[in-house]
Amino acid sequence: MSQSPADNGSTQIPVTVLTGYLGAGKTTLLNRILSENHGRKFAVVINEFGELGVDNDLVVDADEEVFEMNNGCICCTVRGDLIRIIGGLMKRKGRFDGIIVETTGLADPAPVAQTFFVDEDVKRATKLDAIVTVVDAKHLPARLKDSEEAQEQIAFADIIVLNKMDLVSAAEADEVERLIKAINPYAEIRRSTKSDVPLDAVIGRDAFNLSRILEREPEFLSGEDHHEHDSEVNSVSFEVSKPIDAEKFNAWISQLLQTKGQDLLRTKGILHYKGDNRRFAFQAVHMIADGDYIGEVKEGDPRKSKIVFIGRDLNRPQLRRGFEACQVEG
Repeated sequence: MSQSPADNGSTQIPVTVLTGYLGAGKTTLLNRILSENHGRKFAVVINEFGELGVDNDLVVDADEEVFEMNNGCICCTVRGDLIRIIGGLMKRKGRFDGIIVETTGLADPAPVAQTFFVDEDVKRATKLDAIVTVVDAKHLPARLKDSEEAQEQIAFADIIVLNKMDLVSAAEADEVERLIKAINPYAEIRRSTKSDVPLDAVIGRDAFNLSRILEREPEFLSGEDHHEHDSEVNSVSFEVSKPIDAEKFNAWISQLLQTKGQDLLRTKGILHYKGDNRRFAFQAVHMIADGDYIGEVKEGDPRKSKIVFIGRDLNRPQLRRGFEACQVEG
């Protein structure tokens, strides 16, 4: 059994992926993090789109080292670049307290997130702490209509910084939150002006770690169907009471991710396998899946298995039938 990030977090360097559409305020947030008097040392990786990198020049002159990946966002070479850069960081003398990866505003965060699943050296040395998406409260409604990337950045997020609150009314802000929750009801939303969120709201959150989320919010996987029709990207979640057959689940989810992985942006689940008193945390980004046991079931806790899908063109009845078919008699 592989070690869970929850078990060996002391040796792994946490990585924060900072994403958000063009002009949302990502660089402002990054500068805020780097210039705050926190006494921590961060390595910063900037995924710049285009031949000439300019973001590097916009980042404050801090002690942190900035590395550029300027082959853009559209190709999976991003992943190779990131593996190479992180490998180089691990060989340096002195430790970093964290790594921040800022993606280009046109990026689908998936290749960056997947890096922490697919490369064994990266998995050993680092852990994905959170995907933080900065959102422009004023312009998000328009972006959701004309940009698939804006939807995907929200769908991938663990934490959403709802920025530029000074430009919208209270009613407009509430409507923007409703649009966000229609895509991703599970992300934590922090309102801000000029990205003025406390450092601890976005760094060191362990928000990508499903077991930690459940410790804080037992209702995180509520078992309700979240199904909205005003966005291409939406979410559905299911809960079953009988134990899950591990082989059936693995066969079903493997086939599902293989055939529908492009549309399944994030998949998360807590499973109770037959004959095992431990909970299994499953998560996937597109087709790349990962999972580990996260501790014993507590006395008296209901042994319910839950799964969440966030993506496009989700066939709710088919997904429900597939998950329910993984059950066996206890």
